[in-house]
Amino acid sequence: MALTESTMLALGTKAPDFSLPDTVSGKTLNLNDLQGEKATVVMFICNHCPFVVHINDALVRLSGDYTPKGVSFVAISSNSVESHPQDGPERMTEHAKSAGYNFPYLYDESQEVARAYDAACTPDLYVFDADMKLAYRGRIDQSRPGNDHPVTGEDIRKAIDLIVEGKSVPEPHYPSAGCNIKWK
Repeated sequence: MALTESTMLALGTKAPDFSLPDTVSGKTLNLNDLQGEKATVVMFICNHCPFVVHINDALVRLSGDYTPKGVSFVAISSNSVESHPQDGPERMTEHAKSAGYNFPYLYDESQEVARAYDAACTPDLYVFDADMKLAYRGRIDQSRPGNDHPVTGEDIRKAIDLIVEGKSVPEPHYPSAGCNIKWK
């Protein structure tokens, strides 16, 4: 595992479109299907990364708290299954159920979507406003496995609250950090 920080895609970037299979519902979903009324959270995650495992419960709570406020959530795994078979679609389905994911969990086999978003690590989190322009990118909070900070979701919650209110999120935005995406 190589600790990698997010690349911090430029604020204002229009969300790259995609059409990917959802390992939970079995349907192919595109960005338009998933767009929230107030905001859309796109999360690059995977099954095995200890940084993602560390925040899984917080992601489920986050989605549960903000979906009723017009915010949609989608998770995408782009890891190569050649090097990390535990991140394959069948295992993603199992993982989503056991982790209690209340959002789609899409499989990016070609890794084109991760490249379009300039995703670098898991977790890598992006929050787009109602116009699908990037309004926040970065960490969920300062907690990391073993650093003794509780997982609160403070950073991303503050950002989503501002976006839902139609306000901009002041910088700095601190990068997310985790395992590097496993490229083919």
